[in-house]
Amino acid sequence: MKKLLISFALFLFIAGIARSQSVYQPYSYQFYQKLDADVYSTKTRLHSSLKPFFVDDSLLRFHYDSLMNYGSGTANNSSFNKLFNGHQVEVNGNKSTFYTDLLPDFNIGRDFSNKKNTYLSSLGLQFGGTVGKKFSYYAAGYINRAEFAPYLATYINQVGIVPGQAHSSYANSSHNVYDWQYITAVVSYTPTKYLNISAGRDKTFVGDGYRSLLLSDYASPYPFLKLTATLGNVKYMAMWGYFADPALTSNLSIDRKKWGVFHYLDWNVSNRLSFGFFDSVIWADTDDQGHKRGFDPSYINPLIFLRPVEASNGSPDNALIGFTGKYKLTDGITAYGQFSLDEFQAKNFFSNKGSAYNKYGFQFGLRGANLFKIKGLNYLVETNNVKPYTYSERSSILNYSANSEPLAHPWGANFRELVGLLSYSYKRFDFSGELDYGHYGLDINNLNYGKDVFSLYTQPAKYIGNYIGQGLTTNMVYVQGKIAYLLNPKYNLRLELGGIFRNEKNSSFLDRSTMITFGLRSSFRNIYTDLASYKTH
Repeated sequence: MKKLLISFALFLFIAGIARSQSVYQPYSYQFYQKLDADVYSTKTRLHSSLKPFFVDDSLLRFHYDSLMNYGSGTANNSSFNKLFNGHQVEVNGNKSTFYTDLLPDFNIGRDFSNKKNTYLSSLGLQFGGTVGKKFSYYAAGYINRAEFAPYLATYINQVGIVPGQAHSSYANSSHNVYDWQYITAVVSYTPTKYLNISAGRDKTFVGDGYRSLLLSDYASPYPFLKLTATLGNVKYMAMWGYFADPALTSNLSIDRKKWGVFHYLDWNVSNRLSFGFFDSVIWADTDDQGHKRGFDPSYINPLIFLRPVEASNGSPDNALIGFTGKYKLTDGITAYGQFSLDEFQAKNFFSNKGSAYNKYGFQFGLRGANLFKIKGLNYLVETNNVKPYTYSERSSILNYSANSEPLAHPWGANFRELVGLLSYSYKRFDFSGELDYGHYGLDINNLNYGKDVFSLYTQPAKYIGNYIGQGLTTNMVYVQGKIAYLLNPKYNLRLELGGIFRNEKNSSFLDRSTMITFGLRSSFRNIYTDLASYKTH
């Protein structure tokens, strides 16, 4: 224990002594892609694969400030600038700042395929600020009520969670109307320009794609402590998280909790080439027999990768490792990828026998900015493939999940996905489109075919001969388009018109939604709607 504390102190000391101030920007793909021209330029060497960003790089800050202050100063009327470019309440002192905004988030919709009206009614509040040059804070909370399209209602009824948001309760069970709360909060201390210490309740995303097979922004926010060190071309994160899993099957009359520790090292080899190394360990706060374990101090050390420690302890914990990479082919095109390895048996891995004990996933993608030399026209094309039983474990409490949802890809495992995204911003107008094709297998006949990460991989439908799409083979096409007019960039207040077509088909059911929505939206949170079925209907 003494050695661990010494190594932790050394980690803080070697970070340096310079001063800096960082701005926290909540993560959402739609906002972050607007920064692609700078983040993925061959002229810069920014660390792009760890999000949310603390916007402190001078090159990135210039573009970021232009997005957050669009049109500021174009009118002499200060009331106009405050309404369309400023926070509702803002105080800027010599040594501290403070702002706060009410966040209306309302939309109405119609699912023509199911002849059903939908709506979202949310009211939120955000506030944030800085104290001196080293300390900052941010918090946002929403109270929500919604009536969803049938496919989302089915998911919520099966999982108990509004996708990526929080545990839900019925406001009206006969109409599938749900209530929930969504809260995030982060405090950040930057003692040097080389080190940031943050804590709170939020999400973390690892990767350069739309999805992550390592750690994504899908599951509900969770409490965490995070250290992020940047030393030249290397950025290193150590994070400890605390997760709930209320839907776990257990004979214990307790609320099941678990811990997680995550390490990620991102190395910019050059302006064009980057590699990343990831690992994580999940362990139960209380095991299936009711034995209390709590936080394991052997996982305090932030300087080492955990798999050797976890293995040397003879630990029953769930370890996952992964790799990321990107290469900027040109100033406008970047190739990227990921590989996640959950379990490995050498004798079966290269035999192509489809062992249930070889659990892994991989991702390849291309993304770019200013397509056809049109400023603000950004794109992404990506494929994700995850073998059956990946992210599942010998015990449900140990699986790779938080609050009953996957910590990595929203679809769990046993799937193949091809997704394309196109976004264009012109002045205050935002246009976006998504085309997603999925091929996956659902469980059937009470057998575990490997999609549900809460099912035990030690009880597979078969031990050999597993392949993506096994079980109830299902194909899904998802198309979404949005047009938004940005009213105020400070809290992403916008008028938004959207359309969704979703067609999910297998030999047991056909699930189709054709929707149009319109609303006054405000927030940087992402309510995912491009979901695959969780279980057989």
